[in-house]
Amino acid sequence: QVQLVESGGGLVQAGGSLRLSCAGSGLTFNMYTMAWFRQAPGKERESVAASSWSVGNTAYADSVKGRFTISRDNAKNMVHLQMNSLKPEDTAVYYCAASLKHGIRWFDRYEYDYWGQGTQVTVSS
Repeated sequence: QVQLVESGGGLVQAGGSLRLSCAGSGLTFNMYTMAWFRQAPGKERESVAASSWSVGNTAYADSVKGRFTISRDNAKNMVHLQMNSLKPEDTAVYYCAASLKHGIRWFDRYEYDYWGQGTQVTVSS
C-alpha cells in the first residue's frame, strides 16, 4: 500500500526555520505530483506547495512564496519542505500528499490520492 509519513515538525519562534520531510513507500515518487498542504484548527485544509512529476515545476501559495521551498529526491522517495521566516499564521498540521493525475489543479486537495498523517508545526510570536 502507498504510505506517506511526515516528520520534522515542531515548535519554533517567529522568524525561525523548519525542514519537513515526507517519506513514501509503495509508490515511485517520480511518477507523482507531490505536494504539501496544511490545516489549522477551525480552518480548511489549504495548499502550500507542489512539485510536478512531469517537468519538475514547482508552485507555491502566495502566503508562503519566497519563504518555503519544496524539493524532492525521487531516488529516495522523499519530499521536503524547507520553511524559513516562519510566522505564527504558519501554525498548522502539515500534510504530505501525492497524485498520479496529469495536469492537476495543484491547489485543490481533492486532486490528491494519498495523504500522510501530518506533522504539527507551531510558530510562536
